Amino acid sequence: MGTTKVAITMDEAILGELDRLVKRQLFPNRSRAIQSAVREKLERMEKGRLARECAKLDVRTEQAIAEEGIDRELNQWPPY
Repeated sequence: MGTTKVAITMDEAILGELDRLVKRQLFPNRSRAIQSAVREKLERMEKGRLARECAKLDVRTEQAIAEEGIDRELNQWPPY
């Protein structure tokens, strides 16, 4: 995957915190720190979207679908 250079505007206080993280060697440079923060934010947003979609599901209906035909299938399984 390629990389692209971008320019951003950032609050000086946040930039100071970012520089402190780099100075403590938690990140090799500003770019890596910002990449990590953006990646983490995108992952959290995706998980949030998944949670919202799952919340729309009806638990009883989903359970009924999951169990549909299980009794028939169990009779067809070979004995252990």
